[in-house]
Amino acid sequence: MQRLRHYFVSDNMDDLEVFEEQLEAAGVATPQIHVLTLNDAEAESHDHIHEVTSLMKTDLVRSWEIGALIGVVVAGLILVTAYFAGWTETVVGWMPFIFLSIVALGFCTWEGGLLGIQKPNHNFERFQSALNEGKHVIFMDLDASQESILENLIAKHPQVEKAGTGSSTLPFIVYFETRLPELLKETLP
Repeated sequence: MQRLRHYFVSDNMDDLEVFEEQLEAAGVATPQIHVLTLNDAEAESHDHIHEVTSLMKTDLVRSWEIGALIGVVVAGLILVTAYFAGWTETVVGWMPFIFLSIVALGFCTWEGGLLGIQKPNHNFERFQSALNEGKHVIFMDLDASQESILENLIAKHPQVEKAGTGSSTLPFIVYFETRLPELLKETLP
């Protein structure tokens, strides 16, 4: 099922809270809606705001993936070099080179994560000036069947300005975020 992420900007957190409540009442699941703000204290004072987590504000996952790809390339180069240099035909064989390639893969992945945790999420860079001005960004990942819900509700919120669209979170992640609290309630008393 194809989803699309819709971004909106507003300077009124109270209106965003009402907007989120109306979206949920119309059938949009809470994990599909997020509010990004630099004013964490104001967001915490609104009970119904589903704020972007601190890890989601960073570029950790994307940089981790890039680091892992670089690690795979480095590990492959180590193994190919060892093979073509004839080092694997010696008494030590493949084992040290396999271990070295695993260490290189782990190191590159780890370094990618360290670099990513220091950078803002690449999906939110375009909103940095609005966030610095004290505005807030609300975004939601909607199925095609939920687009009409958004169209009906956005007219009721004139302070919320459309700020574009983007790629969505994978549907199975939203499914597990929705299902996990229910599963915990069923299994843990």
